[in-house]
Amino acid sequence: VLLVRNRKEFHALGSKCPHYGAPLSKGVLRGERLRCPWHGACFNIRTGDIEEYPALDSISCFKVTVENGKVFITAKKKVLTLPAVTEHRQCLGLRDTSRRCLLNRNTMLLLGGGVAALVCAETLRQEGFTGRIIMATNEKHVPYDKSKLSKEMNLKAEDFYLRKPEFLEAQGIEFWTEKEAVSVDFQKQKVHFMDGSSQKYQQLLIATGSHSGFLKVPGAELQNVCTLQTPEESSKILELAAGKNLVIVGASFIEKSQTSRLPASAKDTNGTSLQAGSSSRAACLAFGWVQLPFQMLQNKGVKFHMKTELCELKGKDGKVTEAVLANGENLPADVVVVGIGSTPNSAFLKGTSIARDDKGAILVNLHMQTNIPNVFAAGDVVTFPVALLDGDRSSIRHQQVAEAHGHCAALNMLKRGKELHTVPYFWTTLLGKSIRYAGCGKGYTDTVVKGSLEQKKFLIFYIRDDHVTAAASLNCDPMVSLIAEVLYLGKQISKEEAE
Repeated sequence: VLLVRNRKEFHALGSKCPHYGAPLSKGVLRGERLRCPWHGACFNIRTGDIEEYPALDSISCFKVTVENGKVFITAKKKVLTLPAVTEHRQCLGLRDTSRRCLLNRNTMLLLGGGVAALVCAETLRQEGFTGRIIMATNEKHVPYDKSKLSKEMNLKAEDFYLRKPEFLEAQGIEFWTEKEAVSVDFQKQKVHFMDGSSQKYQQLLIATGSHSGFLKVPGAELQNVCTLQTPEESSKILELAAGKNLVIVGASFIEKSQTSRLPASAKDTNGTSLQAGSSSRAACLAFGWVQLPFQMLQNKGVKFHMKTELCELKGKDGKVTEAVLANGENLPADVVVVGIGSTPNSAFLKGTSIARDDKGAILVNLHMQTNIPNVFAAGDVVTFPVALLDGDRSSIRHQQVAEAHGHCAALNMLKRGKELHTVPYFWTTLLGKSIRYAGCGKGYTDTVVKGSLEQKKFLIFYIRDDHVTAAASLNCDPMVSLIAEVLYLGKQISKEEAE
């Protein structure tokens, strides 16, 4: 139990974040908001309710009484002895949710099976919607934790699940798997699916996510050329790579994280990573910081081939055996993993009147509304106005932002007039080291570094127009969460203050 004193009031809460079990005693408290030190989730200390993602569940609250200068907490022993994640996901679930009422004929159709659609569905129930909720996805699974795919590659598919099928059923949320949307008739408010079926809606959420970029070189169709997007692909890569020559095309954080989690027999034999240019995430980070992950992996035997590109994949008996680079170098390759960016899953909207940018991302406003009445969009498939970019649009494709989108979309599907208010929060793990990043460093012009890159303990401020617009850290918790909270409150940190 975590006992919090806020001015003259005491509050007793669950002591661990229900997301990954972080100790909330090491978090950041501002007013009645408690922010997790690891991944930035926020909770109201009075009610335990979520105020910022990525946590999907609220935290427990316990009765507090003060008598004769002593503080007493009343709690059920069963709740106290359960692990944080188990406690919340299996016992508490959603707070004060409504149930399906057959008299309510309205249908909320949510396209997508990721966290944006999941949070939207749960929020609709929490906020009193009693009509029909349908989540339709081309996935085989209920929503799962995609951030773990590159970090815990030995797990079964069910171990990635964020919600069990029984949970969704209990909330009256229909979940249609392997149900791919192929077109939308916005006038008739109807979605058509690959299997020939169709579904009408009163309100539509498009949260179809994004897919990995495709290789456009000879040999791309060979066996053992993989992407990493599903639990099956994660376990397949782990199995194929053991004791083999592995080539990863791309050098973003996800690919580095994946390399760090592969078995030593794969990494130490000949683990290589190609990078044609700077990754989108690296574009937001300072040069010295970008080099650190490379150095950490190089020390483990991973070889990097920078400022070149893949020209061809050669194979034997239908399986890849060699990667040919533009600089003339040939790399032995028993397994090739492709991580060269992502593209919005919006091709099924081609030819419709919905507004998209030149990359296919759906344009939404701060209410997550598209230009089509009763149609909303959220997550990786959208581009949206970012407060930290002075309202300029951007696509920010990671979990916490997608969840915030889903929550905001649900409220506006219910006509609540809610504007998106969130600070992007990114995290990854590399060789056992946790990296945090909050804010939006796009267009930064300067940095302030605290600590030491060499000692792997530092905090970096990203400066634009003489103010902090983002921060990254390694082994400096809860500093990134503190900075995220300051930015969330709309306050500015000057370069001078950062120094």
